[in-house]
Amino acid sequence: MRPKGIALLALALAAGAPAEAGGVLRVFNWSNYIADDTIAAFEAATGIEVIYTTYDSMEELEFSLLTGVSGADIVVPSSDFLRRAIKNDVFMPLDRDRIPNWRNLDPGQMAKAAAYDPGNAHAAIYLWGTTGLGYNVDEVRRRLGPDAPVDSWSLIFNPHYAAKLADCGITMLDSPVEVLPAVLKYLGLDPATPDPDALARAEEALDAIKPFVRDFNSARYIDDLASGSVCLSFGWSGDVFMAAERAEAAGNGVQIGYAIPKEGAQQWFDMMAIPAEAPNPEAAHAFIDFVLRPEIMAGITNYVYFPNAVTASQPYVDEAIRENAEIYPPGEVLDALFPAALYDAATQRSLARLWTRMRTGQ
Repeated sequence: MRPKGIALLALALAAGAPAEAGGVLRVFNWSNYIADDTIAAFEAATGIEVIYTTYDSMEELEFSLLTGVSGADIVVPSSDFLRRAIKNDVFMPLDRDRIPNWRNLDPGQMAKAAAYDPGNAHAAIYLWGTTGLGYNVDEVRRRLGPDAPVDSWSLIFNPHYAAKLADCGITMLDSPVEVLPAVLKYLGLDPATPDPDALARAEEALDAIKPFVRDFNSARYIDDLASGSVCLSFGWSGDVFMAAERAEAAGNGVQIGYAIPKEGAQQWFDMMAIPAEAPNPEAAHAFIDFVLRPEIMAGITNYVYFPNAVTASQPYVDEAIRENAEIYPPGEVLDALFPAALYDAATQRSLARLWTRMRTGQ
């Protein structure tokens, strides 16, 4: 059961306000990616008004930041975009003296995140997770039988299986940096390779299954899975668990499973960062410090089903989430996960062109 809003609010108020700040805080975050009471609790604890808006893709955030139209004080970039943006001075270094709850972050996870942000100078881990397969248990079994390879990327990338699932609906994230590494891994190639020949093979594999993919989207698939409108989604772990909860709450008989494919899957980090031109960096630091409180971060994990990197939050995380090996993978599964690829600018452009060709046929 998720913590009730009044309980979370009481905890926030009892803990006192973060570093002194005021005015208005503008938060720009992914859709469906925060507890329903986090913002209210922050406002009550600090007196800072929050304007909260969302985006559905990393490309949308990147455009907003690079064109200066966001006006945001806090954003939540992927670790790969963070790395590229730091080189272009998009984000300001954090003042850790204003973030005493920084001490709550898991050193091991922060060391992994430091591959994208040397010294963890510009960002704190918000949530992390894996990219895998969400599937309708009954519909997949009905079409593929009891031996359906639900634990393998072949379920979606092998045209033999994709063709049999096309009628009940397949969706895929609209993001080349998420999809292409998984295709490469499925093909037995380095998921981070910039090699043009390897990327051409990945494009061929995607072209082979494209006729069977109903939609490319990074947000709607949650409700599509939950309602039974689709039966297989390449998606983010927490989104799939959110879909499963919505299906259970609706009582519609839809049972959703999630699998981290045995070939290996991407582990990613979403980071809290402050744009260099943020209007209210004081309030932004206060927000990061507030979110890094164990009970606040646990409330977010309990709501969105993505794991966090605040070790002391674990006693507050629902046991069903904390003990779920698909949310918090055991050591041997963690060892098979691979990080987001660190593509250079030329490869990024190549991926964008590849994705456009695959999506549009042009």
